Amino acid sequence: ATSSLFHFHDVAVPHHHPSFLLRVSQMPLAEGKSVQQTVEMLTRKLELLGAEKQGTFCVDCETYHTAASAMGNPAQPGKLMYVMHSSEYPLSCFALFENGPCLITDTNFDVLMIKLKGFFQNAKANKIESRGTRYQFCDFLVKIGTVTMGPSARGISVEVEYCPCVVANDCWNLMTEFMQSFMGSHTPGIPSVFGTKHDSVYSPADTMIQYMELLNKIRKQQQVPSTGMR
Repeated sequence: ATSSLFHFHDVAVPHHHPSFLLRVSQMPLAEGKSVQQTVEMLTRKLELLGAEKQGTFCVDCETYHTAASAMGNPAQPGKLMYVMHSSEYPLSCFALFENGPCLITDTNFDVLMIKLKGFFQNAKANKIESRGTRYQFCDFLVKIGTVTMGPSARGISVEVEYCPCVVANDCWNLMTEFMQSFMGSHTPGIPSVFGTKHDSVYSPADTMIQYMELLNKIRKQQQVPSTGMR
């Protein structure tokens, strides 16, 4: 029953939303500063460069695990699935499996998950999201987000998108140079999702995989800033 369930997901029609090359990374807190204060420092640097505010954004992620009743072998570890949404793709829903595919569906997938609660159970306490402001600077789009779980601020996400390019090899050096201008020594390296597609076209799924990896990393971190939501 489980294998046919996964096959059903595969027939979802992908949405052809344009996606340009981008990098999602975590920004550590400035020494002695809260999450909010570090966000303000980052946005101030962007505004000094000449970046202009372009609205807001939100990415959320809910964790589902295989229900015990769906496991053929009770000793076998359950599979995790992450159901994600992004304000950049308002008509789409993304279902990602650990070390597996990213499936793109329409927003009715959320309703489907309720009906499939015999197979997948929602770990409600694990919902995590990144929410913040979008900035435009020349051909770059930057999103600085506060990552929260419930009422607690857990960290900071930085997304940098280079709009004229869809192939990693063509512009990664330029992206790195721009990120260094406001992230300094915390500028990230090339993401693992690019490893197999240096010359391939970038897609929305690549963005959501980066967010899944980042949000999972932040979720698992032990230290939680208690002053983050001032």
